[in-house]
Amino acid sequence: MTDYRSNQYQGKKIVIIGLGLTGLSCVYFFLSRGIIPRVMDTRSSPENLKKLPNNIQYYLGGLNREWLRESNLIVVSPSIALSTPELHQASINGTEIVGDIELFCREINVPVIAITGSNGKSMVTSLVSHMAKKSGISVGVGGNIGIPVLSLLHHKYQMYILELSSFQLETTFNLQALSATVLNVTEDHMDRYPLGLQQYREAKLRIYHNTLTCIINSQDLLTLPLNMSSKTCTSFGVDVGDYYFDTYQRVLMGKGEVLLDVASLNMTGQHNYTNALAALALADSAGIARNVSLHVLKNYSGLVHRFQLVLFNKGVKWINDSKATNVASTAAALNGLTVKGIVHLLLGGDSKSADFSPLKRYISADNIRLYCFGTDGQKLSLLQPNKSICTVTMEESMRQLVPYVKSGDIVLLSPACASIDQFKNFEQRGNVFTQLAKELGA
Repeated sequence: MTDYRSNQYQGKKIVIIGLGLTGLSCVYFFLSRGIIPRVMDTRSSPENLKKLPNNIQYYLGGLNREWLRESNLIVVSPSIALSTPELHQASINGTEIVGDIELFCREINVPVIAITGSNGKSMVTSLVSHMAKKSGISVGVGGNIGIPVLSLLHHKYQMYILELSSFQLETTFNLQALSATVLNVTEDHMDRYPLGLQQYREAKLRIYHNTLTCIINSQDLLTLPLNMSSKTCTSFGVDVGDYYFDTYQRVLMGKGEVLLDVASLNMTGQHNYTNALAALALADSAGIARNVSLHVLKNYSGLVHRFQLVLFNKGVKWINDSKATNVASTAAALNGLTVKGIVHLLLGGDSKSADFSPLKRYISADNIRLYCFGTDGQKLSLLQPNKSICTVTMEESMRQLVPYVKSGDIVLLSPACASIDQFKNFEQRGNVFTQLAKELGA
């Protein structure tokens, strides 16, 4: 591969599109190398404008076609689609278009573990990073989680663990991971992928390029590399795979060995068990001591906003699963959920043109009631019109369900939608749910 750790950007006209935290990190990356880029943002008043150094030219409220025509390198935010007419034309003209992950990959020379998937990638990233740190490895964690990756270059690490979205992978070309995984591929971001699921899948599979070991889901054929014969692969799954959850013995297995009984874990659900197996496979591929990895698994309590119990009072559990921003994630939360009473399920937000029909099998049980809200609340309520209530906001839905909640019930926020119609992000949505749960469930 090309050695990019040089002054290869000197003399180039560089444009950065997007002035979020990622865009700002790109600005400082080039400034540290003596290069002054130009910046543009489609928003009229991006939040980080005041943090932009005075010597940086910027253009707001759209894309400056002249600047793009003059540029040698365009660094684009993951939120901007490559199909945007101005970027599509720049690509036709031969202008190089990359993202911050590509800039990062050109700078490093230590092992990388890379993780993507429609669901579960934050949990697996968290698990693997805990395993590596517990074993004494100095680890930098970034990408689609935590801080922008270019900020990691300020410190020396022995390993990087990257959570990567399909958007980030679209503009990454020189990722050379020690091991990489596509945990699952289910319909998501269809507003960004007009050609459908296969186009989205191809973006995800870019994570396998130049990877030594591919960690694949044995039960999801869409996670397999396009050219299996040229790859070294390790699999995980339920009752099948190099690493698998034995549903009969209720244990996690790895390479023919019993690893641990799932009763010893702080988390439940098959989706969590397979995430744990993927993390173990990645840790093993990096040479992390198995006993350390298992110790971390036994003590892992999960992520905030991911099936998080925020209140248990008067026999009622209030669970924050705000990170369930797509249909498959909500389906995973409901799959195998056993409840003595009623599940009061909060659904809603912006579906990003998703198909809700796969949810029908999970919400058909007699003990599930739907409380739907937001942009696609009405559409969701039509899945089970006889047992759903539709409101404008999540708070209104929560106040509607309170009179019906009794001991043995669960109030579950697992929205199956993005939060951007009414909240800044899924974290804010989860925090609002948690605050209201403590008020209404007290």
